[in-house]
Amino acid sequence: MKVRTLLLLLLLSISALGQKGTYIQKVPNTSISFTMIAIPAGKFTLGSKSILADADEKPTVEVELSSYWIAEHETTFAEWDAYFKDSSVPQVKNMDGISRATPQYIDLTWGMGRDVDHPANSMSQQAALMYCRWLYARTGTFFRLPTEAEWEYACKAGEPKALDPTTLGEVGWYADNSGGKFQLVKQKKPNAWGLFDMLGNLSEWTMDQYDPASYASAAHKDPMAAPGPRYPRSARGGSYLDAANQLRCTNRIPSDPKWNIRDPQIPKSRWWMTDGMFVGFRVVRPARQPSAAEAEEFYARYLK
Repeated sequence: MKVRTLLLLLLLSISALGQKGTYIQKVPNTSISFTMIAIPAGKFTLGSKSILADADEKPTVEVELSSYWIAEHETTFAEWDAYFKDSSVPQVKNMDGISRATPQYIDLTWGMGRDVDHPANSMSQQAALMYCRWLYARTGTFFRLPTEAEWEYACKAGEPKALDPTTLGEVGWYADNSGGKFQLVKQKKPNAWGLFDMLGNLSEWTMDQYDPASYASAAHKDPMAAPGPRYPRSARGGSYLDAANQLRCTNRIPSDPKWNIRDPQIPKSRWWMTDGMFVGFRVVRPARQPSAAEAEEFYARYLK
């Protein structure tokens, strides 16, 4: 009896440690799994004081964030396809009444590759969030996209100094080293918190509506911009197409209708972007999980 009790306590201890730190998220009834990195609660300076910073990176504001987990790398095609091919889980319908991503009408990787470890690209912010909704339906765990503040905090990884531009090639794919293509995930060095490709490879969707002046009135605790028009939404990180000076943790990238200018459909697709081949995403799991009703309300609000 004592041995069984000790073994049970040991298993519970291991389980508790796993919930607090990095863990592997498995998705039931699929073959996929991905690593989630624990990000500690804390305060940091959102934005940049550099004279080289863009106007939308100022004024800086001290922000306090609750703890969360963020995916180790950008969502891959293996992970995306598990959602795309799964017709068994009901999805929240968008305003057009379409409940899941429609098939691509052309190859939106533009020949750059669709290996299972290539980052999934060319989808809209709504499509990325629908993937999060599918994860919730499959796992019972609430996932979403990171807020701008969460993304920047994870990118900075507790380091007060800007990245040394001479070592940028060690951590990111950009115009000078990508060969004009996005690359397999996890080929470069991770940042101090173990996150790969935060800078370069693909720019990454966040939850937030883009407002160039939002920092002046940003909430000081867990800020998240309310949903608004389809454009502009905020992406982060820079991509394989960008110059080195665009790969900054503080750089804010507003989405643009030009990202879908060659879409032949009328109306244009809400899922895919013909000219947004440089955009992908990674997922976040908040430490405080919403109730089922709160989760459904959240998805309905941001997917309308």
